[in-house]
Amino acid sequence: MTYVVTEKCIKCKFMDCVEVCPVDCFYEGENFLVIHPDECIDCGVCEPECPVESIIPDTEPEVEKWLELNRDYSEKWPNITRKGEPPADADDWREKPDKLQHLSPNPGQGS
Repeated sequence: MTYVVTEKCIKCKFMDCVEVCPVDCFYEGENFLVIHPDECIDCGVCEPECPVESIIPDTEPEVEKWLELNRDYSEKWPNITRKGEPPADADDWREKPDKLQHLSPNPGQGS
């Protein structure tokens, strides 16, 4: 089992989860974070830290596309180990549905 980041993170990217990860398995895109599924040790400490409840275990229904997306982008984006600044408009995006269309495939700034 592993944990994955879902679309609730898109354009929010609060990064509270990054600070608590004991194995540094988070990777940063321009407006989204992902977890490398092969590096995650399934400790679960990141899940309750996410203020938008974007992190879920891979045992949840319909998680397959998110597992695939996390795996793909974690191979392309830079690893992060410290909490950075969320986007200035993160709170405006908290409750918006269907955010996948807004996912930027660009790497993050290496916060």
